[in-house]
Amino acid sequence: MGKKEILEEWYRRVWREGELEAIDELFAPDTQAAGLIPEMRMGPTEFRELVPMFLELVDSPKFTLDKVMEDGDWAAALLSVNATVSATGKPVFATGQLFARFEGDTMVETYNCFDFMGFFEQLDLLPEQSMALCLTGQAIG
Repeated sequence: MGKKEILEEWYRRVWREGELEAIDELFAPDTQAAGLIPEMRMGPTEFRELVPMFLELVDSPKFTLDKVMEDGDWAAALLSVNATVSATGKPVFATGQLFARFEGDTMVETYNCFDFMGFFEQLDLLPEQSMALCLTGQAIG
């Protein structure tokens, strides 16, 4: 299986279907993902906690790997997710990036970036234009 297919399986099984046992198949037990939450690395245990929280916030998330580049043991991907807000049915869209190193069919090192600010704005958990407010020096209240 190619790295793109492994990533597609990761997002489909884990993040869309909530199949938490797939974490152990696709993500090495000692791997610590960097970048999702500042100053915190996430291993399989943390993913088993994070994924259900994410799936409580949105319904029917669809992850698309918009661009994927593979080089040896590494793959880099730009991704997008479309879903609906569980509480309101309103559509939500966010983008992210992933840079992962593989051993066989398993991710053993990952670096992530996800537009949580835009995501949480669309869920009405942050005020609209939060980034613009922060850039002007205003506190989000």
